[in-house]
This record gives sequence, structure tokens and C-alpha cells, in this order.
Amino acid sequence: MRAMVASLALTIASLTIVASAAWSQQPAPATKTYSSAADVAALLAKAKAEHKDGQPIVVERILQLAPYGANLEYRTAVGPAAVHEKEAELFYVIDGSATLVTGGKLANEKRTNAENLSGTGIEGGKSQAVAKGDFVIVPENTPHWFSAIDGTIVLMSLHVPRSGAPTP
Repeated sequence: MRAMVASLALTIASLTIVASAAWSQQPAPATKTYSSAADVAALLAKAKAEHKDGQPIVVERILQLAPYGANLEYRTAVGPAAVHEKEAELFYVIDGSATLVTGGKLANEKRTNAENLSGTGIEGGKSQAVAKGDFVIVPENTPHWFSAIDGTIVLMSLHVPRSGAPTP
């Protein structure tokens, strides 16, 4: 019996070591801290090429420095509304225009993952026209939705993890 327990303990220890080694060899998220204007133009061209009929948004990564990631969003149609429970979201309008609704309540709310909710729209909320050159920051736990897209809108979006009290 002791030999069986010792063998089982040795097997568990061996599996733990192998699993730890495999886990430590997993690549870290890629870090990219610079993108030129040409890089962003190439990402936009890629997003346009990958866009399919009926697809409201194509997202391409501009920069990555965990836990932050800046994305290029190529939007051609109204998509779902969202709430990010633990992240603020900063938008910069690279090109185009749209109507952004913030606040209110998600319509037909459903959980998309552990930290985000989505819905088919927003009930209530405040509408704001946004256009090329505009900046908007949406605090965490705030419903937001591009309720109308004027042709296309190209955005830079940055999700900013939040913890603690806001700083002035």
C-alpha cells in the first residue's frame, strides 16, 4: 500500500513539474509600443479588406503593452451596445462620424464574458455626435453604443483597467 501511495505521489509531482514547465514556455502577449502613421494606414487597409457584408466592426491591434491594448476599430454599421465592468474606454475618432450613446440601460442585456455585458441597444442615455478628431472617454460600468454610423467611422479605442479612486 505504501508503495502505491508513494508511486501515486511521485506521478502527481512529475505531472505538476511537466505542467509547470509547459505553462512557463507559453509566449507572453506580444508587446508593441510604437506604430507609425504608415502602420495604422496598413491596419486600416487590412480591416477594410477583411470586412464582410453584414459585419458591423473589424478590429485590428495598434499597440500592446499588457494590460493595455490600443485597437483600430473599422465600423460600417451599428453593432451591439456594451458595458465594460472593470475598464474605462477611450475613443479617438480617426475618420468619419457617428452617434455615440452613453449611460442609460442596456436593452436585452446578456453577459459576454466575466467582465463585459452586451445588449441590442441602450434605453435612455445621452446621444453625442462624434466626428474626426474627437476624443471620448467612457467610464467603467457605463453603457455605450454607436447608435448610428454615418457611412463608416474609424476609431482608436484604448481599454484602461481601473482600480481604486480616480485621480484628479
